[in-house]
Amino acid sequence: MKAHKGDVLRFTGRTVGSPEHRATVVKVLGRDGEPPYRVRYEDGHETEIFPGPGCVTEAAAGARPARTDAPRHRA
Repeated sequence: MKAHKGDVLRFTGRTVGSPEHRATVVKVLGRDGEPPYRVRYEDGHETEIFPGPGCVTEAAAGARPARTDAPRHRA
């Protein structure tokens, strides 16, 4: 998993009826976007985490989408 400052980490509930929660990446503590991350939850709580398999990364609001017009090499 890779994330950048400002990205949102979305954690799915582990059991039926358990709500999803989100945290914003405040600081990337690993190399090249790798965990651990310092995050701020919606209630203002901050902590350092290593996200598990139930976590999805959403790009920061206003982030540029990946380029799709890059030239392709032909064999």
